[in-house]
Amino acid sequence: MSLLLGGVVAAVIGLISLIFWWSDFLAILRGALPIFLFLGGALAVYVGFDDIQDKIREERQRQNEELERAREEIESAKAQAERYRDELDRLKDEKKQS
Repeated sequence: MSLLLGGVVAAVIGLISLIFWWSDFLAILRGALPIFLFLGGALAVYVGFDDIQDKIREERQRQNEELERAREEIESAKAQAERYRDELDRLKDEKKQS
């Protein structure tokens, strides 16, 4: 109950103070606005830069995965070509023997 009463008293005093010192309030607001804009802009630049770095990192990882897949396919093709070569040599040897 005392918390509620304290809140009501503080709100009333704040409203009365705002009415009497309206011009001072606006002066403080005018002074604080550029600082808030600057800090908000700096935060937006930081978040944007971090987002760009994340996208670059993801793209690089995707390219590395594709490169690894291509290397595996090349190794598979080499192994199959080697099997075909061995089969061809075996068939040539059988033909010479017959």
